[in-house]
Amino acid sequence: MHDAAPARLPPPPDPAAAAISLFLDFDGTLVEIAERHDAILVGEALRDLVRALAGRLDGRLAVVSGRTADEIVGYLHAADSRPPFGIAGSHGLELRWTDGRGEAPTRPEAFDAILAALHALAGQHPGVVVEEKPFGAALHYRRAPDAGPACDALAERLAEENGLHLQRGKMVAELRLPGADKGDAVRRFMADPTMAGRTPVFLGDDVTDEAGFAAAAALGGWGVHVGDTPVTAAHYRLEDVTAVHHWLARIAGVST
Repeated sequence: MHDAAPARLPPPPDPAAAAISLFLDFDGTLVEIAERHDAILVGEALRDLVRALAGRLDGRLAVVSGRTADEIVGYLHAADSRPPFGIAGSHGLELRWTDGRGEAPTRPEAFDAILAALHALAGQHPGVVVEEKPFGAALHYRRAPDAGPACDALAERLAEENGLHLQRGKMVAELRLPGADKGDAVRRFMADPTMAGRTPVFLGDDVTDEAGFAAAAALGGWGVHVGDTPVTAAHYRLEDVTAVHHWLARIAGVST
């Protein structure tokens, strides 16, 4: 993903819960990345941890993910009630606040033809998986790394032809509507009275999270990069998902 030497970043401090507004990426941060996007495992312990965090932070918690908002709810909030945390899905295109407010764009008709082209390519490369989203689509080639150049080339062409944003990540090329990123999501949430006036802290593991790190820093906060650390806008580092869970548990005041 990056050719530069890894950054030497210290582990983050344990901030007082009352002092921060917390933003968490999902894949690679809260859960381990799986070979397929639909093969991740979310245990009840993680749901309990997120629930405890939301309570300790008095609602100043948001999950900011490339996944859809509905997926995040399904994975992290098994009850029928409204989640006690905010959600920015589809890289910030979907926003949901804890009081029930929500925003989302309209899905363009052109996505039908785009999906057909992506599925055609996947049919030629066993192991490539198409992830369909309300406002975009992604080609995952973790199980077929040799198909990476073909996936990237098709995604680049479709993005240019349809005025879409091309987002590259770990073994994935994603097309989505332009107009928002994870940094925009942080700014929108921090403008809300629920989160305003606290220090924003953003945890993430991928290039898609850099906008979140930068936004948090610009608002007086900091980012935490999870895993091997490239050149990054984050100030701190946690080794892996397990380390993230332990750090979050200390903020929430619970055991892991």
